[in-house]
Amino acid sequence: MDMKKLAAQIFDFLLNKGLVTWALLVLIWGIAALINGTEFLPGPLTTLRGGKEIVVNGVLFQYMGISFMRIFTGWALGIVTAVPIGLLIGQFRIVRRILEPFINFFRFIPAIGFLTLFLMWLGVGEESKIAIIIYATMFPVIINTIAGVSSISPVMIQVAQSQGASAGQIFFTVTVPASVPHIFTGVRLGLSGAIISIVAAEMLAAQKGIGYLIYTSRLYFRTDWIFVGILTLGLTGYFSDRLLRYFGRTVLKRFGVTDRK
Repeated sequence: MDMKKLAAQIFDFLLNKGLVTWALLVLIWGIAALINGTEFLPGPLTTLRGGKEIVVNGVLFQYMGISFMRIFTGWALGIVTAVPIGLLIGQFRIVRRILEPFINFFRFIPAIGFLTLFLMWLGVGEESKIAIIIYATMFPVIINTIAGVSSISPVMIQVAQSQGASAGQIFFTVTVPASVPHIFTGVRLGLSGAIISIVAAEMLAAQKGIGYLIYTSRLYFRTDWIFVGILTLGLTGYFSDRLLRYFGRTVLKRFGVTDRK
């Protein structure tokens, strides 16, 4: 095979897998660290050495486990709460008129704005942190679910009615399945909200977790640990989203969920 053609194929493969992007990012990061100094901006190798320290003493994996438990618990509870609300608002006009003003008001208030109240109401334990994540997860899911219901073609409903389907049958056999792609988009957006909110919650009201690691590392002037925490959160979101996309294109494909990048 021609070497130029082989090289082009390898480069195209690496480009499609995102490896070229990561390589460029690491290169730019390393150059910026050399220019600014590792105390201000730790480079990739410095960050790896700092990460090794907190991996060896067990802190990183312990904090990761705690944060992941909070994220996925709050995210799952947020989805279970938000999807029925979104379906009801989208399907029934009276429910929309009653609840939509509240949704449009509260969705503009960031989750961190309620942290103090949740701490006062629920205490400093896990309940307040999970409540923050539920709040951050709900609104993207609700808004996208409403959009999914609103986007259903009236022809689909008319066809079901012509076959003698009741309102309940139409809801469960037409409305819900047709809304799945929009719901799935909301679920993905809700995951990012969950990860963002846990950082703020752990910075202000936790003794363990990735957010706590990032916040307290400043006391020891360990910017490399801060970068380890940031990278951990970014990689968590990145691989979680890839797993979600894989789930969507395999399990939910029959509902019209696609994996368009």
